[in-house]
Amino acid sequence: MSGWMIVLVLFSALLHAGWNFLVKRGQDGQLDTALFAMGCSVIAAFLLPFTSLPDASCYPWLMASLVVHIAYFLTLSETYKYSDLSLAYPLMRGMAPLWVLVFAAGTGEWMAPLQIMGIVLIGIGIVLPAWIGKPWKNRKGLYFSLLNAAIIAVYTLLDGTGVRLSNNALSYTLWLFLFNSWGILGVLMWRRGLPEVIRHVREGWRMAGIGAGMSMGSYAIVLWAMTQASIPAVAALREISVIFAALLGTWFLGERMGRWRIMGAALVGIGAASVRWS
Repeated sequence: MSGWMIVLVLFSALLHAGWNFLVKRGQDGQLDTALFAMGCSVIAAFLLPFTSLPDASCYPWLMASLVVHIAYFLTLSETYKYSDLSLAYPLMRGMAPLWVLVFAAGTGEWMAPLQIMGIVLIGIGIVLPAWIGKPWKNRKGLYFSLLNAAIIAVYTLLDGTGVRLSNNALSYTLWLFLFNSWGILGVLMWRRGLPEVIRHVREGWRMAGIGAGMSMGSYAIVLWAMTQASIPAVAALREISVIFAALLGTWFLGERMGRWRIMGAALVGIGAASVRWS
């Protein structure tokens, strides 16, 4: 991975932590995630006429990813209902690259030993604070975090394969974001009712634009990077977003950092360096 690609993936990590912070800070995580997804759909609809269609060979991967992304958004909102951003976010993002590494090896995508060591260190550094000192006040937060980690790993591999087959990372990303919001919106309209959804849209459309831009920009960068470098390496490096999430939670939400979270951040840095220079 080149130096400028590293910078772009790190910027993607910052954007991702930022929109998760907005979900956690909001008053209604479910409706906020739906609102961000709708914003992504509007942006995608505006940009799609300026791109060409992706290769048809990616369509099965794209359709499977749409279903998994709906599960991701719904599970994400439940996770933040029961746990802190600086606790749940690292666990979700930390377990995911380890699963990606295992799944990718099963499909024949091998990595250098130093890269594998770096990914393992990132995973340990991210997961470590989530297990020491019994930090979980509500077990539901732990269970939803672990579930979402598996979901993240699945859609990472689906999209990593799909975007390579598409021959057009931007077009693939836009079609993905165009459609996944409608599934999320449909579920929430069934669970919460149309009047409540409309009210939330009227009150939060400005924030939706910000969150949608951060979400789309973050994932577009990652999908493009996966066409240029190893999927597990990109997935692992992007998880440095946990450091950004921990800082946002500490500075703006009053969450405690603690020595174990600091130690975890140090391991993440060492692991990222291993991935970078291998």
